[in-house]
Amino acid sequence: MTATPTEIVAPPPRRKMNILFGLTLIGLLVFLWIVLGLVTPSFWTPLNISNLLRQGAMTAILALGQTFVIITAGIDLSVGAIVGFCTVIIAWLLQAGVPLWGAIVLTLAIGVAIGAFHGFGIVHMGLPPFIITLATLTSLRGIGLLITNGSTISITDEGFSNFARADFLSIPSLFWMVILVAVPSFIFLHLSRWGRYLFAVGSNAEAARLSGVNVKGMIYLAYILSAGFAAFVGVLLASRIAIGNATQADGWELQAIASSVIGGTSLFGAVGSVHGPLIGAFILATINNGANLLNVNSFWQRIITGLLIIVIVFFDQLRRRKSN
Repeated sequence: MTATPTEIVAPPPRRKMNILFGLTLIGLLVFLWIVLGLVTPSFWTPLNISNLLRQGAMTAILALGQTFVIITAGIDLSVGAIVGFCTVIIAWLLQAGVPLWGAIVLTLAIGVAIGAFHGFGIVHMGLPPFIITLATLTSLRGIGLLITNGSTISITDEGFSNFARADFLSIPSLFWMVILVAVPSFIFLHLSRWGRYLFAVGSNAEAARLSGVNVKGMIYLAYILSAGFAAFVGVLLASRIAIGNATQADGWELQAIASSVIGGTSLFGAVGSVHGPLIGAFILATINNGANLLNVNSFWQRIITGLLIIVIVFFDQLRRRKSN
């Protein structure tokens, strides 16, 4: 007798280990803030803290979308290109006279369509996630450059462009967007059956299928969420820089993956959370911000990020060995 989908649960999490890891991440972030506050007087200035929150906010949203995909043991290399492409789309729509709300909805719909295309390529064409999303990465950059003829499209809507620079209750509006995305994401991933299905697919897709989970549908959903979040970040980035530029967000897919992994998401699938990638994104933003304030060569920022990824993945492998 097979179980019904509602009986499927994710592999039981080790609560103590997860809590300890989460506290470690928070401790690392607090440690970085304290050290940077001691070594550079400009770190704790309101202007710098606002900039740091704005820098980390878009990466955090991108990392959260990436996490849904990684939990299914997949990967999405296209999110940075989707961000850049969507800045072009919304700028082009606004320039064409489309109302702001309509331009935002259409841009988000394009992101959802890209995610559905990824799901189709993986589920029905049998393409590896790495290949289909890499192809989208290069294609979207090219399409965006064709639309703009290698140039940029200016955004003249001041209400839209001022949004990303505004504060609400002394907190940057972009950070509020992280909260807006994180709360329903937490409910979806940790409190709903759909979240349990995602973990089940990442743990053992065939076992999940035999237990009644719509594995193909969950893969579609994961990639739609990832691309949809990337399109949302594209809208936010367009608001912040007030232009549409296909070359924007170059390399952000790596930042998103790094943030998710640093936040405890396993590249082997079936392990992840909402809070981890968010903290991971702000750890990376803090490292980059502090390096800029200290005039540290940007190459060192990449080296530090790479070392963090190696350490986290190493401990993830140790955790997997102990569980086997």
